[in-house]
Amino acid sequence: MCQIMDRSEYAVNREAIYKYFQGVTLRYVPENSQDKIITDKDVFVTLLKVFEALFINDLSKQAHVLALCPEIGHKYLGLPTPELGRPRVHAQSRRCQRMCSPGEVLFNTLGFSIARDQSSLLSAGTGVFISKGFVPKGTVVSMYPGTVYRKYEPIFFQSLGNPFIFRCIDGVLIDGNDKGLSRAVYRLVLPSLRAGSFHNKPKAGLCLTVPAPIEMMGGSSSSPCAGGPAARVSAAVGQYVNNCSREKDANVCYQEFDVPESFPVELKQYLPNIVYSHDIQSHLRCVVLVTLRDIQQGEELFSNYFTVVN
Repeated sequence: MCQIMDRSEYAVNREAIYKYFQGVTLRYVPENSQDKIITDKDVFVTLLKVFEALFINDLSKQAHVLALCPEIGHKYLGLPTPELGRPRVHAQSRRCQRMCSPGEVLFNTLGFSIARDQSSLLSAGTGVFISKGFVPKGTVVSMYPGTVYRKYEPIFFQSLGNPFIFRCIDGVLIDGNDKGLSRAVYRLVLPSLRAGSFHNKPKAGLCLTVPAPIEMMGGSSSSPCAGGPAARVSAAVGQYVNNCSREKDANVCYQEFDVPESFPVELKQYLPNIVYSHDIQSHLRCVVLVTLRDIQQGEELFSNYFTVVN
C-alpha cells in the first residue's frame, strides 16, 4: 500500500537535469500548453457522459436536488421546458430497474471498469487495473481525487510523510491521500462546499449532495473501502496508479483540466476534487489520466511521475 506517488514537473532545460535523472524514466513536454494528449472538450464530454449516467443511476436519491432546481427535474425526468423544447428520454434509466454500482455504470457508459489490486511490480503495493472491457488510446480512464491547494495555501503539515501530493505545472497541488490529516482536511472543507454549491440559487446551501469522503472514492479493491456508502466515482483512483519502470512502460499520462463554469451544477457532486479555500472564485482544477495506447482487460495502469517541461 505504501509506494512513491509524488509526481513533479520541472520547468527547466533538459541538459541541466540529464545527470540528475540518469536511470529515471522521464516524459518530455515542449511547453506547458502542449501537455495535453486530448482536448479539454474531449475531457469535458467524457466527464459529462459518465456523470450524467451516475446521476440517472442515483435519481432516486436526488429528490433534494430536484426540489431545489425544478429545471434539473425537467432535464432528467423527460418533462418539456422552454429551454429544452422536447422531452429528453434516457434509455439507460428505463433499462436499469435496480441501482447499479459505479463500476457497472462506468462499464455501461465507456465500455470498461477499473479496480485496485496488488501491483504487478515487486514491492509497489496497490496498483490500478482494467478489470473489465477494453480502453482505446486517448481515453480518460481515471481521475486524481483530493483537496486542491493554491501556491500560497497551507499544506506543510498535510505533506509530511505524504506520498500522494500531485504538483501541477503551475504549482497548484492536489493532496490525494485518503488517510490521516489529509482525510480530515478533505472532510472539513465539505460543509463550505455544500454552502457554496447553489450560490446562485435562491435557497443557497440547503442540501446539494457533495463529493463522497475521499477514502470512499475509487474502483473496487480486493479489500473493502472503509464504511459508508458505495464509491461515488469508480474511476477516481488516480493516486494509486504506479510509476512506470524499465520493464513496464507508461500507458497513461496525467492531464490537467479546469472545470468550466458551464459544467452542470447537479453533476459537480461527482467531481472528486474540492478546493481548500473558497475566498477566491476560480475554476476547479482536476487531473485526469489519459491512455497513451490501447489497454486490454487485466493490464495494470502505469504513469510517469516525472514530466520535464522544456
